[in-house]
Amino acid sequence: MKRIEAIVRPEKLEDIVEKLDAMGHSGITVTQVEGHGRQKGIVEQFRGKEYKLLFIPKVKIEAVVKDDMVEKLLDAIVAVAFTGNVGDGKIFVSDVGDALRVRTKDRGESAI
Repeated sequence: MKRIEAIVRPEKLEDIVEKLDAMGHSGITVTQVEGHGRQKGIVEQFRGKEYKLLFIPKVKIEAVVKDDMVEKLLDAIVAVAFTGNVGDGKIFVSDVGDALRVRTKDRGESAI
């Protein structure tokens, strides 16, 4: 099993969720996050003054999937999140040693 953590633009969230649902994967967790990458924030104008925003609002989508679904989910997320501009986001993939569904006590892949 793998954990996919995708940090993307907030305006892409709804489209990503719809795409994952259409693929039959609805088990996700979404968190509102802030951060910056290489661009070190952005500068915006408000009433004639410049304001530097060090941390940019993003959303983090987390999903635990079977190994054979990883590439399909990565491709789907990238297809929706890609704009070609700085700030499109990052996706991290890590191993999951075990999972446990509390209600049924199922373990491993049957728990996801």
